Amino acid sequence: MSTKYIFITGGVVSGLGKGITASSLGRLLKNRGYSVVNQKFDPYINVDPGTMSPYEHGEVFVTDDGAETDLDLGHYERFTDVNLNANCSVSSGKIYQSVINKERRGDYLGKTVQVIPHVTNEIKENIYSFEGKTDIVITELGGTIGDIESLAFVEAIRQVGLEKEPEDVIYIHVTLLPYISGSNELKSKPTQHSVKELQSYGIKPDILVCRTETEIPNEIKQKLALFCNVKLENVIPNLTAENLYAVPLMLEKHGLARAVCKKLKLENSEPQNEEWEKLIETIRNLKGEVNIALVGKYMQLQDSYLSVAESLRHGGFANGVKVNVGFIDSEKIDENTVHDILKDYDGILVPGGFGNRGIDGKITAIKYARENNIPFLGICLGMQMAVVEFARNVLGIKDADSAEFSENTLNPVIHIMETQKNVTEKGGTMRLGSYPCTIKKDTLAYKIYGKENIDERHRHRFEYNNDYKEKLENAGLIASGTSPDGTLVEIVENINHPFFIASQFHPEFKSRPDRPAPLFKALIEAAKEYKSKR
Repeated sequence: MSTKYIFITGGVVSGLGKGITASSLGRLLKNRGYSVVNQKFDPYINVDPGTMSPYEHGEVFVTDDGAETDLDLGHYERFTDVNLNANCSVSSGKIYQSVINKERRGDYLGKTVQVIPHVTNEIKENIYSFEGKTDIVITELGGTIGDIESLAFVEAIRQVGLEKEPEDVIYIHVTLLPYISGSNELKSKPTQHSVKELQSYGIKPDILVCRTETEIPNEIKQKLALFCNVKLENVIPNLTAENLYAVPLMLEKHGLARAVCKKLKLENSEPQNEEWEKLIETIRNLKGEVNIALVGKYMQLQDSYLSVAESLRHGGFANGVKVNVGFIDSEKIDENTVHDILKDYDGILVPGGFGNRGIDGKITAIKYARENNIPFLGICLGMQMAVVEFARNVLGIKDADSAEFSENTLNPVIHIMETQKNVTEKGGTMRLGSYPCTIKKDTLAYKIYGKENIDERHRHRFEYNNDYKEKLENAGLIASGTSPDGTLVEIVENINHPFFIASQFHPEFKSRPDRPAPLFKALIEAAKEYKSKR
């Protein structure tokens, strides 16, 4: 079978859920026995989101091969359970950087370098990089049709439709049907205009996925089919689902995957959705709940901690409980407020981050968890601050700090990695991607993972300072996981606490709704037990 190409564009407004649609379709096609890869094109000029503020773009999702990518790749991986790579997240900046580098090397043999064909060819190279390696490539185009930034991408995917056989390419347009309460009706005109715009670029959508808060009346479907030049059965409603992971089955019910299989002439049109249905049934039947405080500093945009929040919920699925995530601004926490803010939570999680804003509040929250035997999980910066807190308040090293925040501290219990000391460029230069970790037996970490060797994804510059390891371990904060050669500390845990563990890596990047990351599953289990004893 030749590789099939699915292109998903968006119209009317942004934020309609193209990423969830692409992820859901990937799961439905995988459930039909096909291998699937999801890909995201982002029109911004940044090479990747690695240097962007979380307020600009939400979290940065990291792949096994160390690519800093759009958060939609997290959705893709969670839904399809496929580990993606750097070619799955492509920005305008990445495309133009490659084109300019080729021009400087003389690869274009003196030709005038233009958007067509040079930029569009570069885009198509990224699309065709999966040719023969997977059955289906699902490419989502970020932004909204009509944006000036995305025109080269639109032209490139149009060209793919000409270069490939008609049965190998399909275009799906995700759009909005706004509801006007005054007249009590859905309006189709914005979608009509969006499709007209898309057609003006030479692309005829095969399927419309219409984001709506209510069922679409048949007369509206007929109008959309007629005016947008699509078949009636290919007007697919996308309503608000009971939970995020119910979207694939909702789209299955409305025929999205069947329509795709028909256009692409995929023989396996019957789904095998039993495992996903079982997951949804588990989610529907959660009994009881636990409250977890997520103490961070990017709280104005909760997408900054998207994978962490989803992983907490995954841990809840595995433990049969609903997880209520409290997004707590660490800047509002101090010794006077910490009890009132955190007293009603059954577990505390301090995630990753950069910069010294809100650090004192994170340290105070960690101290509160340690002193009150509240289940605690620290991630990346959360682990580093757990070490700082312990050094200050247990070892009595009052000026203990991270060199990230205090370059001149005499006690840098967290210091910069040797390989990072001469790095001057910020983009893509951290310790990124999957690295192995060896876990000591007879530790909480070993109990959680059940094995000695694991691989987890990283995104950081600073490390645990081994000069303080003996003092820290003698006082009870042990290094239970390290790099295979023992030089880098990956996991610390407090042996004098019922559940206090922190990792230098980011376990959230590998968590799945039906296979939660072990640290999150264990945190929720500990939170359940803690709540039962309160």
